[in-house]
Amino acid sequence: MRIVSFILAIILLISCSTARQTQEAINTGNYLSAINKSIAKLSQNKTRKGNQDIVLLLEEAFKKHSERELRGIDFLKKEDNPANYEKIYNAYIDLNTIQERIKPLLPLRVYDENRNASFNLKNYTRNILSAKNDLSDFLYNSATNLVANAQSKLDFRTAYEDFKYLNTINPGYKDTRVKIEEAYQKGLDYVSVNVYNDSEIVLPDRLEEDLLNFNTYDLNNLWTRFHANPQQDITYDYEMQLKFSNIAISPEQLHTKHHVKEKRIKDGWEYVLDDNGNVKKDSLGNDIKIDKFITVKCNFYEHVQQKEVQITGNISYFDFETQQQINSYPLASGFIFEHIYGDFRGDERALDDDLLELASKVRIPFPSNEQMVFDSGEDLKNRIKSIIKRHGFN
Repeated sequence: MRIVSFILAIILLISCSTARQTQEAINTGNYLSAINKSIAKLSQNKTRKGNQDIVLLLEEAFKKHSERELRGIDFLKKEDNPANYEKIYNAYIDLNTIQERIKPLLPLRVYDENRNASFNLKNYTRNILSAKNDLSDFLYNSATNLVANAQSKLDFRTAYEDFKYLNTINPGYKDTRVKIEEAYQKGLDYVSVNVYNDSEIVLPDRLEEDLLNFNTYDLNNLWTRFHANPQQDITYDYEMQLKFSNIAISPEQLHTKHHVKEKRIKDGWEYVLDDNGNVKKDSLGNDIKIDKFITVKCNFYEHVQQKEVQITGNISYFDFETQQQINSYPLASGFIFEHIYGDFRGDERALDDDLLELASKVRIPFPSNEQMVFDSGEDLKNRIKSIIKRHGFN
């Protein structure tokens, strides 16, 4: 009984807390918050008598919210400003959305007053359609004029967003899809990319092709197109110069480390003898044996093959319109080839598993200089990608 009473007390406390928070929201004019709290509570159990306060609060919040929103819409309409069309449209959408959320809860009984809670539900379909048409006309005409009189690519991008929004609220409106593509194409920045190698090492063709394949960079840049092979019919806005000033490749190196390993191991068994030299017996009369241990040694030689390449340069951006460099970033990358193997002299039982694994490997050929430069490509691409994102064009 005590547990049941405790649970009921907790439920009552939670209900009172919800009612208090909802009342506070109404008192401060935050009607939408009050409506959301009430709907969430009543959706769990609308008939529970403990939720009667919530029913009345929802009734009050809905009434006050609807009245305020409709007054606001009326004021916006009287201003006769096309810039208000979106606010009017969204206000009607919100009013209708709230109604649709309340409808599944109806009827909501007010037991003490023997009535159903009153919600003045309206059909906003015509209002929404009318507001949507006004907004659609405004967006279409405004964005079309912006494209026709654009002063910069930012204007095309603004028009693009307006056309996209228009297509979201009113799909298929006039030739909106055509307008979207037109604004998008005119808002793009085109960047020609050129590679300059001022080092004494030849850059492998396959590395250059890979570096210039911007499809692999995963840039997700809506407004920028990079072209490694400039096209005649495109007017480019910027040039990106990828310059390699130095490619340094170290000599092939082989380092050897000598390890002396020693381990005490089990090596068979032997009898336990008494003072007279006879084999001792256990309580069952069996000969007593003990493990025999010996110390083994091994000389292990760990060989490390190493070769390193370091690439330095910079990435510069030039504005074709102003004929000026707009930024430059240092570029540094590298790759280290390393292969470890080993051999030994002595008893291999003295070696741990990691050394035995090394002993199973053999020396391999060093990569060529060209291969070393090519193998640096992945790190190089990551650094180039980081610079491109850091610079940005949007």
